[in-house]
Amino acid sequence: MKQTSLILDGGLVTDIPLGKTKRLKHDKGAVLLCNVNGTFFAVSDRCTHEDASLYLGCLKGERVHCSLHGGEFCVKTGAPLTEPVEVALQTYVVTVEAGRIRVSVPLSETR
Repeated sequence: MKQTSLILDGGLVTDIPLGKTKRLKHDKGAVLLCNVNGTFFAVSDRCTHEDASLYLGCLKGERVHCSLHGGEFCVKTGAPLTEPVEVALQTYVVTVEAGRIRVSVPLSETR
């Protein structure tokens, strides 16, 4: 069976406290892993407005705030929530198996 995704290891669920994030790098970029009340979500780490790392911003509930121009995104859906952002973030499938977090990134985004 042909592999269609790169699986990133997000570490243990205990490594990312509630309301915190972790940046997972791959060959072509990075993913922002977010702990929202014990549920993990993953989005692209780059703001769609000015290409800034969202890891440098902050997570408040389901919202990640870009530190460059103040735009916010929903980490559950990737949707832009406040100006100046208008384009949604890419979201990724997150699974937790035996306490380890895994994020699936399509191979087309890693080449």
